[in-house]
Amino acid sequence: MILSSILSPIKNDLLTVNEVIRASLHSEVPLVNQVAGHIIQGGGKRLRPSTLILVGGLFGSIQKEHHILAAVIEFIHTATLLHDDVVDQSTKRRHHKTANAIFGNAASVLVGDFIYSRAFQMMVKINHMRVMEVLANTTNTIAEGEVLQLLNIHNASIEDEDYLKVVYYKTAKLFESSAELGAIIGGANEADIRSLAQFGKHMGVAFQLIDDVLDLSGHPDEIGKNLGNDLAEGKPTLPLLYAMRKGGDQQKKIIRAAIENGGLIELEGVLDAVKDTKALDYVRQLAKEEIEKGGELIQHISSSIYKDALLALTQFVISRDY
Repeated sequence: MILSSILSPIKNDLLTVNEVIRASLHSEVPLVNQVAGHIIQGGGKRLRPSTLILVGGLFGSIQKEHHILAAVIEFIHTATLLHDDVVDQSTKRRHHKTANAIFGNAASVLVGDFIYSRAFQMMVKINHMRVMEVLANTTNTIAEGEVLQLLNIHNASIEDEDYLKVVYYKTAKLFESSAELGAIIGGANEADIRSLAQFGKHMGVAFQLIDDVLDLSGHPDEIGKNLGNDLAEGKPTLPLLYAMRKGGDQQKKIIRAAIENGGLIELEGVLDAVKDTKALDYVRQLAKEEIEKGGELIQHISSSIYKDALLALTQFVISRDY
């Protein structure tokens, strides 16, 4: 399933969003332009902006406010990536060196702050209190998710629900808000706004679950980062938690040691345990169920090219290999 084909109904809208991004990133400080330009131009699937635009299309014409908010969503996402890579000490993202690896941690953090604040400047210009409320709550929730994840690092004893809470806060919340904002600006009724928000949440959870799978199975040239990145950082992802529950005593010991100590010394043993317990199949099935729950929430919405594309996008989320 080719992403560009799925998004063909909003091809011109995404070009407009890219123009908004380029125009809005400009700063009188050259280093800001360099760092921001590096990560924005480094690629990315634009799933969150695309979700916002497609949801807007469900309820009539796509408006300029949709384009602006799609750029805002991408800015918030970009700022979190800049900060994430510093916290995680990452050196590779989207097939390229991370901004912190090139420009240093200080520049990455400060430019991340610039992008966050620019996003809020843009949303204020829309002059829609509910939009500002959604985005303010979203950025706050994402920040909480980052802290929760930090607290969970090297903790091999957390429960699935603790991990899934981080997934919602850190990843799914922005998908939820993307769909919610598309519906709000599109003039949807309250019931549909709530349904679309939940649709986005399920999509976001599925997205992160597949990321967890790819971290332990993807090819570096396809996923754009090193295999076992999360394991190396001591992050207890869902496939690892499942494999610990289902594996033998020695496998449990290997996975626990890998999480608690970080690094990739135990990578081969961990991958063997994950394979033996079919942990990746389990997590893929959970992701599929999330997408099915989301699809049920928008069954009642009239058929259109936008709805077809939105549903196809959710299938891309769970079938992708990058």
